[in-house]
Amino acid sequence: MGNLRVKTNKVREIVASVLSVAVLAFSAFNNMAVFAATSPAKQATPSATSQQLKVIPVKSDLSIAAGQSDTVPIEVVNLASSAVAVQAIENDFVAGSETGEPALILDPNSYAPSHSLKRFMVPISNLTIPANGSVEVPVHITVPKTAQAGGYFGAVRFTPAVGNVSSSGASLGASVASLILLTVPGPTVEQLTLTDFSAQQNGSTASNFRNGKQLSLFLRFQNKGNLQEAPFGQINVQKGKKVIDTVNFNQDDPKSEILPDSARRWVIPLKGFGKFGKYTVSGTFTYGTKGQTIDISKTVWIVPTPYIVAAIIAIVLILLLCGGSYVFLKSYKRKILKSSRRRY
Repeated sequence: MGNLRVKTNKVREIVASVLSVAVLAFSAFNNMAVFAATSPAKQATPSATSQQLKVIPVKSDLSIAAGQSDTVPIEVVNLASSAVAVQAIENDFVAGSETGEPALILDPNSYAPSHSLKRFMVPISNLTIPANGSVEVPVHITVPKTAQAGGYFGAVRFTPAVGNVSSSGASLGASVASLILLTVPGPTVEQLTLTDFSAQQNGSTASNFRNGKQLSLFLRFQNKGNLQEAPFGQINVQKGKKVIDTVNFNQDDPKSEILPDSARRWVIPLKGFGKFGKYTVSGTFTYGTKGQTIDISKTVWIVPTPYIVAAIIAIVLILLLCGGSYVFLKSYKRKILKSSRRRY
């Protein structure tokens, strides 16, 4: 009788384990959770080149202490075969979409709610650029003594002074802009958080996929500090201990930056995945003036559909076998009990 109870309990344990595996298999078969990216509203984004003008550099990074001044040289190139009168316009900008496009604040009487560089820029007079020539424009920036440490950002737009103007006083379609990102040294807050590190296939996020084609890594950083940050690092794909793919992230200069109080996302193509197996995608990212690091890893399975179907069929057969064995043992137990009662 004791042996029979032990066997029955073991059968129950096997059935419970098989049911768990079945749930995992069916979950793998239906795991495609679609990542829904909210479409950003249309914003006015700056351009480095128009049909008539070009600016060099597209972006400048500099540091000026509170109470000090400095100059940013911007070269404005005339691509036309005739001289052009150009109007220079100072603008603040804020983070636009999470793909990195800044949104210019075009109203000449408006400033960014925080991190405004326009307040520090000295207005620039109109200028004339010769045909197929260029002019270097010094942008003077004076930081007040009362300015708090942190990041400030703005842009200088250049547009033909004659033409179809908008309410902001310039033709946006023909304008070009050079972005300026300023750091005022001092006690700053640097807090960059990696809010998403997900494997994707054709825009769908999951932890296991039917094949290893067109896989990518979705990254999303959020900057909760008061200084613009440019995270960089390396992403590895491993199978076991073997590294099968390495991707350098944001290591080329100028690096892409994340403005304070905003988020930015990247989609990084991944390679090296085979037809089946367990893989580890890991990343090490560095940011900030003190070299802060973020380390993260994620497990990705490649499980083809035929493998899942075969596993489900095998699980169903095991369930039937275990169920039949359980019924047989239970019936056998009843027979033994009846036989024992008859003897006594």
